[in-house]
Order: sequence, then C-alpha cells, then structure tokens
Amino acid sequence: MHQWFETPPGRYVLAWERAEFDRAVGDIFGYHALQMGLPELDALQANRMPHKYLALSEAEAAEGLVKPDLITNFSALPFEENSLDLVVLPHSLELNLDPHTTLREVERVLVPEGKVVICCLNPASLWGLRQRRAHLYRRLGFGELYLPDAGEFIGYWRLRDWLRLLSFEVESSSFGCYRPAFASEKWLERFSWMDPVGGRSWPIFGAVYFVVAVKRVRGVKLIGATWKAPKRIAAAPMPIANRSRRESRELSTTE
Repeated sequence: MHQWFETPPGRYVLAWERAEFDRAVGDIFGYHALQMGLPELDALQANRMPHKYLALSEAEAAEGLVKPDLITNFSALPFEENSLDLVVLPHSLELNLDPHTTLREVERVLVPEGKVVICCLNPASLWGLRQRRAHLYRRLGFGELYLPDAGEFIGYWRLRDWLRLLSFEVESSSFGCYRPAFASEKWLERFSWMDPVGGRSWPIFGAVYFVVAVKRVRGVKLIGATWKAPKRIAAAPMPIANRSRRESRELSTTE
C-alpha cells in the first residue's frame, strides 16, 4: 500500500482523503482519538482532542515511516470498553484479514455517541472495474493490477449494513476521485474536470468513499413490580343506640 501511494493515482487519492479527514474530524470533540493504520496520512491533524494515538500493524510499523504510539492487532485493540471518543480507519478495514472483527472492536472501545470515520476504495467505480479486469488478465498470465493487491475491497452498501448491525448510525457519507483509471499524472490532470461533474452526475461511482458513523446505545428503562397502595382500615363508627332515652334518664336523675 505504501508503494502505491507514491504513484500518481495514489497521490491523487491521498490528497482528496486528507481534505475529507480534515473536514470530518475538525469539529468532533472529546478526549481520546485513535487512528488505525495508514502512516502516510495524519488523519487526526485537524482534530483538537488532547490525546491522539496512532496504531499500526506489525507490517506497517516495519516500514519505518513514522513511529507509532502502539503496534497492535486491529482485531484485538488494547483499550478498555467505552474509552475512546473517535476512531478513524483510513483503508484499515479493506487491508485487514478480518474486517468484521475489527469493526466490532471499534464498536467496543468507542464511548456511546462516539464516532468512527472510515475511508475505503470503491469497487463500484471505474477504478474497481479496471482492478477486476486486471485480476482476470493475471489469471491468463499477463497484465498488472491498478490498485493495491491487498485485502478485499468493501462495497459502500455492504459497509452500511455492517455498521447498522453494530448499532451505528451513518451521519454522513461522500464519494470522490472521479477521474478515469490512468496511471500517469499527465492524463489524470487532463481529466480533472470530471471531479466536479462526477460529484453531480454519478456521485456513488467515485473511486473512494468516506463514511462518518455514530455509535448509538439505546436506553433501557427498567420497570419494577406494580405495587398497590395499602388499603386504609376505616374506623368503624360506634352505634349510638337509644341516645334520646339515655339523655332523658340522665336529666331526670339530676333533677
């Protein structure tokens, strides 16, 4: 992945993603934020949380691009439950061998109402089409891949289903990088006009998509036993029988 980001299409994608991350995380508040993977991009540079961490896999850390705060398996994060306010995953899901478990770990460590920001390559795009065609040619013994040959690309609607099953609510999403799948910077620049046009005309077919989701925790209202108010014990009225006869007897005695 590191080598691909040094190519013209890689630099083009990285520039778009940097702007999107700055826009998305700039107004997210809290205390603890975590970036998982992609040391080429500081996805938290616009965020103002006091504690920001970079976690890399062993393979990424071995490249020595930056010094991470921790080296860990993304499927078993060394954080307590409900301890992080923000987690960003720049291509971390599609480069992971077990993206489902990684996403469950993100849900575990996020606080209620915490946010996750995910960026992935879009298989339903011109770039994804060229990648599938290149895989077919490689089976025939020729051709080169256009995108990195690592992990599995995750479709936009498929990712939304995963998030929904984990009680995440998608807050916003966007697509970008609509230029054709050219390898040279010259031809990519010639088709720069397609970025604004693609955003209006075929928005879901950008080469990259971006999702911001919120962890929702449904409130549970405990209902106790229904207690009836104790019955009042009414004082029984004392009968006043032959009251008039008793009063007349008392009067005659005093006389």
